[in-house]
Amino acid sequence: MRLLAIVASVVAVQAASFKSTLTTGGHNPVINTRWPYAVKVVDGKGRPLRARISVAVVDPLGTVHPTQYYANTKYVTNIPFRGTFRDAVKWPPDSKGYPLTFRVTVKVGTAKRVLKYDVVPR
Repeated sequence: MRLLAIVASVVAVQAASFKSTLTTGGHNPVINTRWPYAVKVVDGKGRPLRARISVAVVDPLGTVHPTQYYANTKYVTNIPFRGTFRDAVKWPPDSKGYPLTFRVTVKVGTAKRVLKYDVVPR
């Protein structure tokens, strides 16, 4: 029983100490074109971790719009991955000129990080 408690506490500490990085195609994506992004999740030693990702766009009124995979209509919500997650967004014409927030939520175990990136599609 004691070994189980030690393992659980080690997993909790590892989950709490992770680094997540968002790489995108820039702050001014062009509408109706592919805008790539990647999210990398590693531990303190730089090793890839298992995580879950949810991606959304927040409009100026604060409304949250989940994003879909670039290749199909499935939403990028609570998707499991290991190490690096890559996809792209196609910004619709009605988003042109509006300040939006590209929001990525990454969960590793019980720990969570929210990455925000401001964009204004052109």
